[in-house]
Amino acid sequence: MTSQHDPVAGSAIPSQDTEPPGTEPQGTDWTTTPVTADLVRGALELEFTEHGVLPHRLPARARAQCSDGQLAMVEAQPSGVRLVFRTRATAVELDTLRTKMAYQGAPPRPDGVYDLLVDGRLAGQAGVTGGNVLLVDMTTGSVENRPGPVGTVRFPGLPDRMKNVEIWLPYNEITQLVALRTDAPVEAAEEDGRVWLHHGSSISHGSDAASPTTTWPALAASLGGVALINLGLGGSALLDPFTARALRDTPADLISVKIGINLVNTDVMRLRAFTPAVHGFLDTIREGHPTVPLLVVSPVLCPIHEDTPGPSAPDFSNLSEGKIRFLAAGDPAERAAGKLTLNVIRDELARVVKQRSADDPNLHYLDGRELYGEADFAELPLPDQLHPDAATHRRMGDRFGALAFGAGRPFAAERA
Repeated sequence: MTSQHDPVAGSAIPSQDTEPPGTEPQGTDWTTTPVTADLVRGALELEFTEHGVLPHRLPARARAQCSDGQLAMVEAQPSGVRLVFRTRATAVELDTLRTKMAYQGAPPRPDGVYDLLVDGRLAGQAGVTGGNVLLVDMTTGSVENRPGPVGTVRFPGLPDRMKNVEIWLPYNEITQLVALRTDAPVEAAEEDGRVWLHHGSSISHGSDAASPTTTWPALAASLGGVALINLGLGGSALLDPFTARALRDTPADLISVKIGINLVNTDVMRLRAFTPAVHGFLDTIREGHPTVPLLVVSPVLCPIHEDTPGPSAPDFSNLSEGKIRFLAAGDPAERAAGKLTLNVIRDELARVVKQRSADDPNLHYLDGRELYGEADFAELPLPDQLHPDAATHRRMGDRFGALAFGAGRPFAAERA
């Protein structure tokens, strides 16, 4: 058994073995527990498929209102979704059918990581083999689906006592839950305390974080002692009305929305449409959560789009080495015609929140550059010019924990 660095606690955590289904240790008396809603946290809906259970982060009604393939993929990638239960089991197995992305002409993408937490502490990490592969040709946009078999992730050697167990699913692989096996019975855990509902772009989704519990929202939730529902949707934080309705209809004690980078890098609207769209998005959330603390977060620093509009254009010159960089394809002069840049968006978001907060004392604003700004970019540059790396996720999580959950801050416990 090898070991790898624990990105949460800085200690050596065993890397668990992965084997095909049906290779259970001899003599183990296994209990198979159906995967039901009371064992799943962080998903808005469960779809029962021919293989098992597919967690969704948007409800069916929302999915039916948009045919975009990017949205369909990312909402089914279970960022922040985890199985949570109590058990005396010393061994846990989870059969899953993953769907992994691959890119024509590029080296294989890293496998997704499963994090196992015991009583809130990281106790193991693993991945699965097999599964489906979506092969994308980024030059043509074509997608080929290559089916594969179910795989098993195994966590042996757990402490022999009653405990809370959490299995956090990979944020970057669509994951169908096929079977949960343990060597002792499983029962549902108590409901979490305060629930934090967050929406944002691929940076909130996880981008290049080391593992599912080290995306910046997961780290911040741990620091704040809250239960996370992560509606970070890579490439899809576009002020869509169906996303606002999903936020409106999801029970939560705290809500944050991180708005900006996807509106610029997809170049979907101008300033004239942006301002009423923000108002409408917030109005819809407030229909279901009239007094819940609501934090509007503007974009983190992204130099290529600070004053240059989108769209973002991929640079494939180093694709064979597994590297993609992004360029800003807009013209700064187009700001005069209402094209959006990150600075334009920050100014307008600050103005909108100030205007609305006169009648809504539970509405707050956070400049994203307090999470990642110029000094951070100098030390920890964005590898592809858009997305942070694992170290930056940790920094952003720490800072959001202090800026949102610290004493006197919008999500502080004393405000509950």
